[in-house]
Amino acid sequence: MSTYFIIIVVTVFCILLYRRYFPVLSIPCKKVDDEKVRTVVLDIRDYNIDVNHDQSDMHIPYAYLKRFIQEIPRQKLHVIAYDRLELNLGLRYLKSRGYQVASYQINNCPCRDKE
Repeated sequence: MSTYFIIIVVTVFCILLYRRYFPVLSIPCKKVDDEKVRTVVLDIRDYNIDVNHDQSDMHIPYAYLKRFIQEIPRQKLHVIAYDRLELNLGLRYLKSRGYQVASYQINNCPCRDKE
């Protein structure tokens, strides 16, 4: 009985770690200016972070994505996040809702195109 409980707890723990810390594959890191014409730039950083939000078309923090998901257009998205954790959670949520994420950018991290 206790072994089943331990297996369930470990499985749930592994799933939580996977969702938060394992990177979302097959989405390239690019800068905003690369494909600005064809994509909607979605900034999921918090409101109180002191950065320039002028480069984004929409600014919806990750904490408010569930509430404002209907306001995001069904086009290709370029997601800007503050750190890797916020990016992983945001990308997984957007992909689970059927959005097509074309690229991403992390704050203060130069994107290296793997060509």
